[in-house]
Amino acid sequence: MLGTRREALPGFDGATGWLNSEPLTPEGLRGKVVLVDFWTYTCINWLRTLGYVRAWWERYASQGLVVVGVHTPEFPFERDVDNVREAAREMRVEYPIALDSDYGVWRAFDNHYWPAVYIADAGGRIQHEHFGEGGYEECERVIQRLLGVDGGLVSVVDEGFEAQADWENLGSPETYLGYEQAQNFAGDAAYGRPYEYVVPEPLNLNEWALGGSWTIGPGHSTANEPGGRLAFRFHARDVNLVMGPPARDVSVPFHVLVDGEPPGEAHGLDVDAQGRGTLTRQRLHQLIREPGSIRDRTFEVVFETPGAEAYCFTFG
Repeated sequence: MLGTRREALPGFDGATGWLNSEPLTPEGLRGKVVLVDFWTYTCINWLRTLGYVRAWWERYASQGLVVVGVHTPEFPFERDVDNVREAAREMRVEYPIALDSDYGVWRAFDNHYWPAVYIADAGGRIQHEHFGEGGYEECERVIQRLLGVDGGLVSVVDEGFEAQADWENLGSPETYLGYEQAQNFAGDAAYGRPYEYVVPEPLNLNEWALGGSWTIGPGHSTANEPGGRLAFRFHARDVNLVMGPPARDVSVPFHVLVDGEPPGEAHGLDVDAQGRGTLTRQRLHQLIREPGSIRDRTFEVVFETPGAEAYCFTFG
């Protein structure tokens, strides 16, 4: 989605803090072309745009471009400054970051999306906006026009979380695992209290289910005992899951199966070929990246100790 509105850059008064920079203001940014990028560190849709935003900052900063990443959290743990700082370091987000834990900047921009890009000219007027993934060439051409430069477009490395989705084979939607937004749960559910679940077989495409003792809360599901199972019938190249341990000083080992077998060559960044991995903090985990043909398959993750918190599936 894109548009042009030519309104004044709202500014960042609502920010609760800053990383990589002193606080920035529209007045202090006059004379610069400013790209404002709304993000939250577990969002796969934003992660797939990061390579481009980073490349624009690296190429055009010396020519007058300022990139401001506005980190507006989706999940409660994304309000933790240490979590954001660690994620930014790992993802090489080195440009200024406005922490927007109270959604003050989000409201000032009347924003509704992760990711969202707003580009303002040197006079502080928004000349271009883009919502969601894609639109990279158009955004860069706007940057070049406002800076008064030309040339070829940036190229980015298409790997890891930043790899573009396999849109032609993507047949599974983002799926939340808390009862406030949950859809396509297979079987009976008891919200807000421990309950013993059994994974029904077979699962229909895009259904998910739990096995063992779980508590389905408003924003996530928690495994109460060792051996808690979480299953999803999916159609996609990638399976990602926002999840984490119950506390910083706790780790939760887990293993992943696809159609009842270890993933082998289809393992993602956060598991080995046998499907083994460990939760050490709350973040997005890539569990499957299928190198071959895409078909309907059943994903399953089994947590070997209690306390794992599972928030949301995304696919690519």
